[in-house]
Amino acid sequence: MQGRIPINLASEPFRRDRAMLVASGLLAAVLAVSLAGLTTMILQERGRAEETREALVKLETAMRVQASEHVKVDTILRQAQNSEVLDRNVFLNTLISRKAVSWTQLFADLEKVMPGTVRLVSVRPQITPQNQVVLDMTVGSMTTEPVIDMLMRLEGSPLFGATTITTMLPPSQNETLYRYRLSVNYAPRP
Repeated sequence: MQGRIPINLASEPFRRDRAMLVASGLLAAVLAVSLAGLTTMILQERGRAEETREALVKLETAMRVQASEHVKVDTILRQAQNSEVLDRNVFLNTLISRKAVSWTQLFADLEKVMPGTVRLVSVRPQITPQNQVVLDMTVGSMTTEPVIDMLMRLEGSPLFGATTITTMLPPSQNETLYRYRLSVNYAPRP
């Protein structure tokens, strides 16, 4: 018996390319849709960027106008004949800001953080140039523990902030209490 020799007489052998062509066509369609979507998004973003640039130009123009008006008003206020009015205005604004601290609210807020054994000897609110209220207080107690408790409550309260002890005086013949002078930031509720 003779061995068989496989001979393919066709000029090109048979291949199964249909699945590959269908997958390539689907991929091309997905890529075309993605390209169209990305192009649309790019055009929309260009429009939004142009609107943003126009709004920015309008705001910058308005800021320049406000700045020039501010310079004009400031120049008028700085004139010699207007200095008395300006000084009076500053004085009245300072009085108003000092009056802005409600004593009733201040004592109610202090009552929430002060233990019953601590006495409030004096309190003086001060307004800083940054419009923050700082309380300069003197408190007294028979022992030091209630004052330490009060300091911890002050620093843990959302109405009060950092507390600094400036002086501490022990009891004397005339005064039976430990006296602490401290300053604390105070942010009253509006």
